[in-house]
Amino acid sequence: MYKPKILVVEDDPAITNLIRTTLDTQDYQYHTAKNGSGALMDAVSYNADVIILDLGLPDMDGVAIIRKIRGWSNVPIIVVSARSEDQDKVEALDAGADDYLTKPFSIEELLARLRVALRRSRTEETAPQTSSSVYVNGNLTIDYAAGCAYLDGEEVHLTPIEYKLLCVLAKNTGKVLTHNYILKEVWGSALASDTPSLRVFMATLRKKIEQNPSDPKYIQTHIGVGYRMIRQ
Repeated sequence: MYKPKILVVEDDPAITNLIRTTLDTQDYQYHTAKNGSGALMDAVSYNADVIILDLGLPDMDGVAIIRKIRGWSNVPIIVVSARSEDQDKVEALDAGADDYLTKPFSIEELLARLRVALRRSRTEETAPQTSSSVYVNGNLTIDYAAGCAYLDGEEVHLTPIEYKLLCVLAKNTGKVLTHNYILKEVWGSALASDTPSLRVFMATLRKKIEQNPSDPKYIQTHIGVGYRMIRQ
């Protein structure tokens, strides 16, 4: 049976040992790097399924590493960093990271994020590439060719903006999308003044696809950062 390969980029020996022990318990393969230059070489040669990346490396900022890797690869990148400000999270996610965990973190949460990243990677590998592909997530279905969404088999009547929002989230299931990213994809610009409109449309979309909008099952909010579509 195939064992997922994880590249761990971390210069703190204690954190590295914690992550290594965690991966051992789950029978993952892994390789470690202590700096940015080593991380970039290993990203090319190791062919990891997921990269766990610290931002505060001795020779290079982690955001720069993300941008370089995104120049040639879509491998899921989970940032694990002591930087807890929203702006740090937004910068890393906008650079192309898939997820962001703030130190200290729980082992259970790290493993959950890893499972999400691996599922997303497998889904992208096996998903049909035609324009007529259909997205299915729990009771939610999107027929991209028809431009329609369904919940429990019943069509959900969405406005054009709501449908665009849903499609952007669906096509990036499991990935945290920043406000700026969503605004660019849906409205074509990322003006800060448009963020309140995004929140309004997201609220109306939730009312239409969530059984309980105050406790959403599909669309998760990351306060100050953005939104994520959850795989059911």
